[in-house]
Amino acid sequence: MKVTVLGSGAWGTALAMVLLENGHDVTLWSFLEEECKVLRETGENPMLKGVPLPKELKLTTDMNAAAGCQAVVIATPSFAVRSTAARLREIADPGTVLISVSKGIEKDTSLRLSQAIEEEVGDKCPVVVLCGPSHAEEVGRKIPTALVSAADDIRDAEFVQDLFMNNRLRIYTSDDRVGAEICAALKNVIALCAGCCDGMGYGDNTKAMLMTRGLAEIARLGIALGGKPESFTGLTGVGDLIVTCCSMHSRNRRCGILIGQGKPVEEAVREIGAVVEGYYAAANARTLAQKAGVEMPIAQAAYEVLYEGRDVHTVVTDLMSRTKRAESEN
Repeated sequence: MKVTVLGSGAWGTALAMVLLENGHDVTLWSFLEEECKVLRETGENPMLKGVPLPKELKLTTDMNAAAGCQAVVIATPSFAVRSTAARLREIADPGTVLISVSKGIEKDTSLRLSQAIEEEVGDKCPVVVLCGPSHAEEVGRKIPTALVSAADDIRDAEFVQDLFMNNRLRIYTSDDRVGAEICAALKNVIALCAGCCDGMGYGDNTKAMLMTRGLAEIARLGIALGGKPESFTGLTGVGDLIVTCCSMHSRNRRCGILIGQGKPVEEAVREIGAVVEGYYAAANARTLAQKAGVEMPIAQAAYEVLYEGRDVHTVVTDLMSRTKRAESEN
């Protein structure tokens, strides 16, 4: 099957290698010629050090490679998803399955990324979301991993399942695209907070509390927006939250550590050297929560630290001093 992966970051590259391993004809597209040149000349993605690129992998900066494909993977940063989809509207064949693997909420509209794609391509192409607990660094090294393929039409989810699944990448299907995308975006906010706790020197108790209550907030919002409760206790919810909050592969956690150690937010984001999706998602989480009338104290606290300059220690004290309540209270 002919497949093009749009976005030559770590995640796009790792998924392109999975598809190639599964016997597909794969092209990896870079936005910048300099990026493509590095891949060609070194045979390696600098974001996946030690993982050689297969010689069969085609490299290009021409998005017309997406023409004639049965599937196109959109693996750009969240801020570039809409512009990428707009270009695909003219290039992709009708019926081509568009697979969104970027994680985030669109900055200016607070739309889920699959919604932004659909606004651009209309009903020309079905859109499937592929997400779950996965570091590109580990998928690139063929470490066993499981993901969820979510689509409104389960047949589209099964198509993506067949496309990617092999003996080291297991794919489950779901018809809850809303839940999958809300989890994928907002777990980055909680991971930033988890990093802050690490940077402040807090322990396992604090992180367990933060992750559990953070997931409760994500689920409240996701369900209010139409997501299904089971998504938040599965791979896209609990699974992705664990891997993002607990690993040093996580850019969001590493950024949070720097903030917790006292580094200014802008400097911490800049030092990570790649997109910190949780920084942008925190603003969108606040907007979505206000629109839906959902209480999200941890996400609100993250917003105040990231955008209003509040001290992380003060924010923690405020969260711990909130009014008493039952754990299962809405």
